[in-house]
Amino acid sequence: METEELEFAPRVISPEVTQDDGDIEISLRPQNLHEYIGQDKVKEKIAIYIEAAKKRGEPLDHVLLYGPPGLGKTTLSSIIAHELGVNLRVTTGPAIEKPGDLVSLLTSLNDNDVLFIDEIHRLSRAVEEILYPALEDRVIDIIIGKGPSARSIRMDLKPFTLIGATTRAGQLSAPLRDRFGVIERLELYTTEQLTDIIRRSAMILCIPCDTDGAAEIAGRARGTPRIANRLLKRVRDFADVMGNGQITKEIASIALSRLEIDNLGLDSLDRRMLQMIIKGYGGGPVGLETLASAIGEESVTLEDICEPFLMQLGFLGRTPRGRVATRLAYEHLGIVPPEQSTSGSDDGQLSF
Repeated sequence: METEELEFAPRVISPEVTQDDGDIEISLRPQNLHEYIGQDKVKEKIAIYIEAAKKRGEPLDHVLLYGPPGLGKTTLSSIIAHELGVNLRVTTGPAIEKPGDLVSLLTSLNDNDVLFIDEIHRLSRAVEEILYPALEDRVIDIIIGKGPSARSIRMDLKPFTLIGATTRAGQLSAPLRDRFGVIERLELYTTEQLTDIIRRSAMILCIPCDTDGAAEIAGRARGTPRIANRLLKRVRDFADVMGNGQITKEIASIALSRLEIDNLGLDSLDRRMLQMIIKGYGGGPVGLETLASAIGEESVTLEDICEPFLMQLGFLGRTPRGRVATRLAYEHLGIVPPEQSTSGSDDGQLSF
């Protein structure tokens, strides 16, 4: 039961979709490339590909979007369909359990429609086999009957565009990855871009928010729009109760401190992880399973949610022997680091 409760109590700064996000996240999504903030290089290329496809009257090449969760892969797919002026069908890899489910989706598409598959790396091998000829030759092979009487029927498909999204591009099989004509990585957002996103969201939700207040939230949103919008809603609650309803830098700072989110976006779990490595294991190295047991968390939570951000900040190192806290982590937590050995490097990592 404890595991189930943890699943329904996600962290405020989790980049994954939560039940609390609800329909509000959908209402905040931009409808066209002009409204889409950030990812400028990707936007520029996508705009050219869309315009070229429209001029030729052809479907857009199949698109693979990858990167950390919460950066707007689903939003960008809906914008692509809107800019092309076609219908969008949305599904996920785990939802397509049988080849017949995929066949039903593909045969229901109209000319040049867009099919969006989130978590495409979780497609089963049997479903992938159906997808290969569909992407390459716009046909699907259906087996009718069983045993000696079984026969294959080839069906032609209408021109369509597949947009796949994944947070784990490395788990995508090579044959599937090679069938995408456009492959783009979405990067984490800058504080300035997140400030613009928060100001836009505040206007849509009719939340009074000044620029300094938006910047304060943006600086703690871990480079992720989904987290930024979620924090905006939580800070609004504090502004309504502790202030006059307007989000200022002071109110935002108080609210985020109460939520235990520091000025770099680390929450209590991030700090507990670093403190355990430093104080409990002398700065490391320490194995992931040992670390997870010591702080009472699942190892997959630490590996998938905490580690990527801590490594991006340069607070955590991964070695063959385990996890190691860097000098930057000591400094951020206000802990005096031990003397660095003469064999230490200058990359911020301590040597013991």
